[in-house]
Amino acid sequence: MARIVLKIDVDTLRGTREGVPNLARMFDRFKARATFLFSLGPDHTGWAMRRVLRPGFLKKVSRTSVVEHYGIRQLMYGVLLPGPDIGVRAAAEMRAIHEAGFECGIHTWDHVYWQDNVRQREREWTTAQMQKSYARFHDVFGAPPATHGAAGWQMNSHAFGQIDAWGMRYASDGRGHTPYFPVVDGKTLTHVQMPTTLPTLDEVLGVDGIDEHSVAKWLLKLTAANPHDQVFTLHAELEGQKLAPVFEQLLDGWRAQGHTFATMGDYHAALDRDTLPSYPVTWGEIPGRSGELIVQPD
Repeated sequence: MARIVLKIDVDTLRGTREGVPNLARMFDRFKARATFLFSLGPDHTGWAMRRVLRPGFLKKVSRTSVVEHYGIRQLMYGVLLPGPDIGVRAAAEMRAIHEAGFECGIHTWDHVYWQDNVRQREREWTTAQMQKSYARFHDVFGAPPATHGAAGWQMNSHAFGQIDAWGMRYASDGRGHTPYFPVVDGKTLTHVQMPTTLPTLDEVLGVDGIDEHSVAKWLLKLTAANPHDQVFTLHAELEGQKLAPVFEQLLDGWRAQGHTFATMGDYHAALDRDTLPSYPVTWGEIPGRSGELIVQPD
């Protein structure tokens, strides 16, 4: 029986407070296991508006209605309003998810700052950002994080090395087709990368006439044609809010196809690490997403 690994990226304060509890209730109805990856520092969502000159960004914004999904106030954080500290303001909501039995891990410290800078940054900057998120996670949950999933699938060689230094056994920081050991600067690391294998809803919506009424059917056709383990990344701000009805259709359809729902930890526990391939860390483009991100070579 194939698994759908449900990996939830939580980017914002609103997503943490509203989208996360909504998703938890939905997962409870479907008896679905899932992994929540939290942004633990300041919410600077408004800084993302600086990306308007990036190729493909305006097209994506027009397809996914950023204002509708995130809200005007959210888009002012870091611009006209100070960025609230998510790990302070929403610590109770985060702890409630852990206490409900869901796996929790690190998404990032400052989502927009990481996503827009990490590729070019040096070891000191990278380590400082990651250590802040690690320390805050420990403050919130009273235990070290099990895993990591990078904001915007953006990393650098120092970040991959830090996951090993933390002793994490698995992470999901890029896009690809199968679990693998990452090779960085000629060195094979000890943690397993379990890349996102399925397109995200915001990458598919608005393309080739696909809308909120047809996108679930489109994705279900994809998983029916490829009946093997898949990693699906969703966002608390989208599937946990306006796109919740679409996501509910997906969960219902996947269950009907015979899939089970798993955490990243469940997936890793079922892998035979001795037989996993190794791949160099590379960059590439994904249809429906602007800019380059971490991708697994074919």
